[in-house]
Amino acid sequence: MLKAGMMSVDISPEKGEELGGYPHYPRNNTGVHDPLYGACMYLSNGKEEAALVTLDLLFFSKKHVEQVRRRAEEACGIPGSHVMISCSHTHSGPWAAGRLDIESLEAGKEQPREYVEGLIGKIVDIIVQAKAQAFDAEFTAGAAVCGAESGVGGNRRIPGGPHDPLVGVLAVRETSGKVRGMFVNYTLHPTFIHEWSTVCTADYPGYLRLQLQELEPEAVVCFAQGASGNQSSRYYRKGESYDEAERVGRLLGKAAHSVLDRAVWKNEMEIAVASQELPLELRTFGTEEDLVEKVAQDKKNYEELYAKYGSSENREEYYLWQNANLKLLGSEDQLGYVRMQKQGIKIELLEDEQPAEVQIIRLGDACVVGVPGEVFVEYALYVKAMAGFGTVLFNELANGCLPGYLYTPESLVEGGYETDTSMLGEEFGGHLVEKVLETIRKVKG
Repeated sequence: MLKAGMMSVDISPEKGEELGGYPHYPRNNTGVHDPLYGACMYLSNGKEEAALVTLDLLFFSKKHVEQVRRRAEEACGIPGSHVMISCSHTHSGPWAAGRLDIESLEAGKEQPREYVEGLIGKIVDIIVQAKAQAFDAEFTAGAAVCGAESGVGGNRRIPGGPHDPLVGVLAVRETSGKVRGMFVNYTLHPTFIHEWSTVCTADYPGYLRLQLQELEPEAVVCFAQGASGNQSSRYYRKGESYDEAERVGRLLGKAAHSVLDRAVWKNEMEIAVASQELPLELRTFGTEEDLVEKVAQDKKNYEELYAKYGSSENREEYYLWQNANLKLLGSEDQLGYVRMQKQGIKIELLEDEQPAEVQIIRLGDACVVGVPGEVFVEYALYVKAMAGFGTVLFNELANGCLPGYLYTPESLVEGGYETDTSMLGEEFGGHLVEKVLETIRKVKG
């Protein structure tokens, strides 16, 4: 008989804590618009067990994941290697990993140690409690569609470009039929709330959770981010507001719930877990002199476009100067990295995340893929197509971070903010995908 347990905890920061997500626009928390949550889905078939944890955070460092796993294993016996910790990637929560923006690195800004230590304890507690309160359960997995066609989101680099509209769902219920938990995965940057906000919010995933809990009042809802490195609402949203975050969150919540309408529930299933590691591969940015010239040219281009379109209310004209601004920030970061490496200054988001971990959790006919970092969607689409499972959830920012976006070689030719700010080499994405598929084969037996 399958056992399942669900547990959640408020992980909102205190007032005054710095909010991550828009590092070029420093913000300190002035309150809570809606709570941030950590949530856990525990599953056991009597032979194997696994815990899927989600956090309403931008990043969560690999070194913190290692602490959680060790402490949870000591406390309740779940193998640390069977715990996957993923992030929603909200841009209005506290820092819980190293930084990559050059201003913060040069200023010596660090993670809020007291908050992070308390957070680690809370995560361990919900894992332990989810196992302790496990109930006889039935499980289902599936997916619904909700994407650009619904005005939700898509490719932020190329309007109409590659995107993943699937809303992936895992759900558990009591044998009586009462739904007790849902794990939802979707591929879209939570950036409806921008740098103008100084309060913490889960962004659209908060409204997705609210929608599902209105439909299933006893359910704990986990939300994990898909491969959204190049996915956002940029060309699809009606504005940057809580109203728009709610519109999208509720649409996605309804789509997720529709999976239950056609669900096949099972009280037995195979659980298998496998993981592998691979070293990070880094790129070179050229000489400091060349980068000084690049920054000057990008700055000139941005200032010209801002002078022409900065006060325009036309969205297309807004994107012209805003994309130029992002490109300038990218080239400034490259120059900063080169200077910091020359000075021997530690970059936590690089050194604390070595080596990268790939983790696969098989749940019957479903497969959960966990990889670190912000990943371009093309990689996830390929993995989903090649995995050989009926339902595949691709969790980015799982079990750690990466020093920049995991871009495609094709996108490097075009350039832009994501590629310009990444320290990763252009072949690393392909090597990581190979490792993912190799690890998937291990759980197939």
